[in-house]
Order: sequence, then C-alpha cells, then structure tokens
Amino acid sequence: MTGAHEITPDPASGQDASAPVPMAAAIAQTVGAVLAQSAALTAPSTTVDADEIRAITDAMIRLLIGVPCRSDGQLTVKSLAAEAGLRRNKLTHKHTGLRDLFYALVRAQDVRPKIADSLKADNDTLRKQVSRLRADRDAQAAQTAQLVRVIQVLELENLQLRESADSTGVIRVLAPRGH
Repeated sequence: MTGAHEITPDPASGQDASAPVPMAAAIAQTVGAVLAQSAALTAPSTTVDADEIRAITDAMIRLLIGVPCRSDGQLTVKSLAAEAGLRRNKLTHKHTGLRDLFYALVRAQDVRPKIADSLKADNDTLRKQVSRLRADRDAQAAQTAQLVRVIQVLELENLQLRESADSTGVIRVLAPRGH
C-alpha cells in the first residue's frame, strides 16, 4: 500500500500502474470480481447476474475515483444505477448487498470526488448571490416603505389644502411661517 486510503493498481488489471486508486475502489473491484465469478459459477447458463454485478462494481469504481461516464458523479444509488446503465430497482431490490457495500465505501471515504468539489464551489457562489439578493430586496423594501410614508403625508397635506380652499375652489398658498 502506498497510503492509508490508496493502493497502487496491479499492472495485470489493465489500469495505469502510476495512478493510485482509492482503497474503496479497490475493495469494490475485488468484491465485484468475486461476486461476478460466484454468479457465473452458480448459474452458468445465464450471465445476466454476473454482467449486472460487473456493471455495478465498475460503476462504483468510476464514482469512487471521481470519473463518472454516464451519471452526474454524485455518490448516490441513483447515480450508481445510471453509471451502471441499470434501473435503480436493480440496486434497491435485487443487488441490495452491492448497494449496501457502495454506501459503506462512500462513508469510509474521507475525500470527496472531484465532481463534489465543483458542486460545492457552485453552491458557495449561489449562496453568496442569494445573500446579496436578499440584502438588495431588504433595502428595496425599506425604500418602498419610506416612499409609502411620503405619499401618505403628501395625500394628507393635499386633503388639508382642499379643505382650506374657499368656495370657488381656489387654493391659496401661504408663505412659509417665519418669513
């Protein structure tokens, strides 16, 4: 092992030997290979289960190392099913052990996939934008309230002027007091 959570892949596996693989992906690869071989041996006439198991474990590996091909890259059963090219019910009803393994490996991982980093950055940007928009909204609400008060005062003054008008309806403006 090269680190606590990474291993160097076996050159016979066809993977780039210089790139470390997260331990969770290596576990998924090993468990998937064993389960696929077991499924192939117990029902040699049908390879559907073995193919599904291989597809699911390959999808787990891609998601765990952060390089999704067919999904959004999130570490969820929905993304795992999409990445494997299967319906979600295959994971929730048929291959529940693989689903549970996936969730356990996700929880055991102490790093986020690359897609999660960009999603977090997007989320932070959107949170700042929402905060700025809320402040703008609050400032506009205060300004609107102030304008409403000004209009009310002007309406009252207008009403007082009309009431003070003589019978001809002529309003005489008096000079301001103190002049």
